[in-house]
Amino acid sequence: MAEKMTFTYQVGGTPKSESPVVPVLESYDLFPTRIWQAHLEPFAAQLDRWATVVQAMRAASPTPAGRTNRQGWNSEDMEVLEAPEFAALNSAIHAACASALEEMGKGASKFFLQSWINMHDRGGFNFLHMHEGSLLSGSFYLNVPPGSGQFVFRDPRPGVILSSVKGGVPNGHADIHLTPSDGLLVLFPCWMEHYVEPHDSDEPRITIAFNAVDEAPPVKR
Repeated sequence: MAEKMTFTYQVGGTPKSESPVVPVLESYDLFPTRIWQAHLEPFAAQLDRWATVVQAMRAASPTPAGRTNRQGWNSEDMEVLEAPEFAALNSAIHAACASALEEMGKGASKFFLQSWINMHDRGGFNFLHMHEGSLLSGSFYLNVPPGSGQFVFRDPRPGVILSSVKGGVPNGHADIHLTPSDGLLVLFPCWMEHYVEPHDSDEPRITIAFNAVDEAPPVKR
């Protein structure tokens, strides 16, 4: 038996168009990534003196440590902030890290600051990397002359690179460029990939980079 089909006919003119349904959307931003910034204005008068201390460190040990720094200098010393000259800065950065870790639910964590110098000569840069195994990472900018390379965060969502949507829009793919300045403190998750663009000045770009690292557990005897 043939299947019966039902047809509807409109008599006397064309059908009236119904109003389109426009859904009212509620938006939810998932997987937020938080960073922190502060300008340490109380130390403005100290920046030149600290930059001179760093230049003396380079003169005393001119071979760069390497790692991700190219065409510049970085210190072998990974405890730069422990030097007496940087005591006040060390205390301020430690307090800033403690505050950020409190927001991250790690307020009870005991940590120390691993710290080193990054200096870029003309053309200098840092290639893409992250600071694995730390609680938190950051930078403090001692000298940022005109032409300094920007600090760039790589979008941490690996799948988004496949999106056809680009730019700083919802669900778009975009790296974040940060323009540093003298006296700026920046904190970010250690797992955020980042790099520094080439430096275009004959005056060096000087940064103290650091990690907040879990204190080693006591040795069992």
